[in-house]
Amino acid sequence: YLGDNLLQGGIEDLVAAFRASEPDALILLTPVPDPEQYGVAELEDGAVVRLVEKPKEPKTDLALVGVYMFTPAIHTAARAIEPSPRGELEITDAIQHLLDGGARVEPHVVKGWWKDTGRLEDMLAANRLVLEMLESDVQGELIESRIDGRVIVEPGARLERSAVRGPAIIGAGAHLIDCYVGPYTAVGENCVIENAEVEHSILLAGSEVRNLAGRMESSLLGRNVKIRRDERQPRAYRFLVGDNSEIAIL
Repeated sequence: YLGDNLLQGGIEDLVAAFRASEPDALILLTPVPDPEQYGVAELEDGAVVRLVEKPKEPKTDLALVGVYMFTPAIHTAARAIEPSPRGELEITDAIQHLLDGGARVEPHVVKGWWKDTGRLEDMLAANRLVLEMLESDVQGELIESRIDGRVIVEPGARLERSAVRGPAIIGAGAHLIDCYVGPYTAVGENCVIENAEVEHSILLAGSEVRNLAGRMESSLLGRNVKIRRDERQPRAYRFLVGDNSEIAIL
């Protein structure tokens, strides 16, 4: 199960089907608008006949979802293949090796949503999908605060003179002070938002957003990130940014 994939409903039923039918491999597929960006499967009469990694001219729109079920035969296949032109052993080539050897590879076309969350916009889109499924549950403390819509406030969270509009989740131990949290925002445990507005964003555990003059939106903060407005003059930007980050100043 690739770590940047998110699959609605999980995989318990698929694991059960794999164990029951005992194929050599079970692969998950879903139609996508840009199959050239993925491993692509070709089917005949419902059976997998060919897999190609990122084809320039895809013959189908069925992309491989990053969830695979194998017997130990996949280890033999992986040892038998050569690195691709990009220097990697491709899982699609290993599955194709199974097919070429007569192994039974069964496909399952995903009916619910699936997200590959390798980019910021994909992660935010996945966050929206998950938050849409929330049911309100307020267990934290509200002090002169208001919540609208479907909002989860986990135990130990504390809201002071703040407003939260759902769908949103405020994690355990988070502290919101004189702030606004808008729809599609996930605030992790022990985060702090003070004198700021945050919308359509993800804050991982321990992050802090304080004293912003404008609204922070469409953002993802890693663990223990701190964003604040420093009132000292002259006004300037100062950043400590992790790998593969992107900052947009609007």
